[in-house]
Amino acid sequence: MTASSSPGATRLRPWHFILVFGIVSLLADMVYEGARSIIGPYLATLGASATIVGVVAGAGEFIGYGLRVVTGYAVVRTHRYWTWTILGYALTVLSVPLIGVTGVLAPALLLYGTERLGKAVRSPAKDTLLSHASASTGRGSAFGVHQALDQTGAVLGPLLLAAVLGWRDGDYALAFGVLVVPGVLVLTLLLWLRHRVPDPLVYEEPEEGGAETVEAEAAAPRAGRAHLPGRFWLYVAAVAVLSAGVASFPLLAYHAQTTGLLTDPQVPLLFAAAMLIDGASGLVMGRAYDRLGPRTLLLVPIAAAASAIAFADSAALVWAGVAVWGIVNGVLDSTVKAVVTELVPSASRAIAFGWLAFVRGVGLLVAGAVLGFAYDQGFAVILAVILAANAAGFAGLVAVLRRARP
Repeated sequence: MTASSSPGATRLRPWHFILVFGIVSLLADMVYEGARSIIGPYLATLGASATIVGVVAGAGEFIGYGLRVVTGYAVVRTHRYWTWTILGYALTVLSVPLIGVTGVLAPALLLYGTERLGKAVRSPAKDTLLSHASASTGRGSAFGVHQALDQTGAVLGPLLLAAVLGWRDGDYALAFGVLVVPGVLVLTLLLWLRHRVPDPLVYEEPEEGGAETVEAEAAAPRAGRAHLPGRFWLYVAAVAVLSAGVASFPLLAYHAQTTGLLTDPQVPLLFAAAMLIDGASGLVMGRAYDRLGPRTLLLVPIAAAASAIAFADSAALVWAGVAVWGIVNGVLDSTVKAVVTELVPSASRAIAFGWLAFVRGVGLLVAGAVLGFAYDQGFAVILAVILAANAAGFAGLVAVLRRARP
């Protein structure tokens, strides 16, 4: 993608671009969220403990989020936004079907890490492409709509795998294998979209600040450096603390399956319900963000603390807790990004999205290891850790919002 592309090269309206990209994410989520819905129970069949599942889930999230800061700088240096996006999706859709073929713990973990790497490779470039189109549609609304479509796939994928496991109980190889079909559609549609809109930068009008601002933004990618304001760094620090208080779904699924509260086919149904709520909350909170501003994020630590009931010894509380967990992730995956578009100029956004993902990855890595260990110690311990982390996150976010402009 180059800034020199003419507006005439753009053949889709901004909303059409966002919607088609949302369908790409829908299909991709069928692949990797479908896999995430059953990876915890699958690893349990290979002999993994709760601590191992927690560490693996946290490490996977760190790879998927933390390495984005590296790819963010690479995207800004090379300007190949579409190349990084397509490469990242290709890594994911090729890795997932192979997970179920292994039948051995170590290769399965390696392929799960490769899938997460694909997310790290594509996300800064993908978010930057979407941010250009969101300039004329409303930042929160655009990311909220994309999140809703994204999570529609996160519902359909687990439902598909629930049907497969209901038909062939315990056949994880087949469950992972059927995800080849949406994976092929992802790459086909993505290549078509690139052909129709080779340069989404033409969607975005020059930002306020005149020629001086434009010149400063243009210099950032040439120098390969991020010119990120101080408020951005305060913001990502608060997000890191918030992320450390959110349990991973593989750990939640491990609890539900190993305690006998849910059957193998019911676990992906649980994840599908969470993703349905995730998508709806992303859409609703995106609209709320456009009207109320960043203070909508104060819901995250409150809801994350409440989601700890998913670790109780009750199937009903598992469903209720995971539903609240879906709300938390819906806000973190959509509204959090919308705030970045307000804090950072367009030329540095790929790097900003990378740093945002890095701190989230660190927080999720800590959460995976600490909460996995805490789970092995008992419900009271994991409850105390989750409540403490979210209390600290709430306090940090309040401090940041006080310093942020309306």
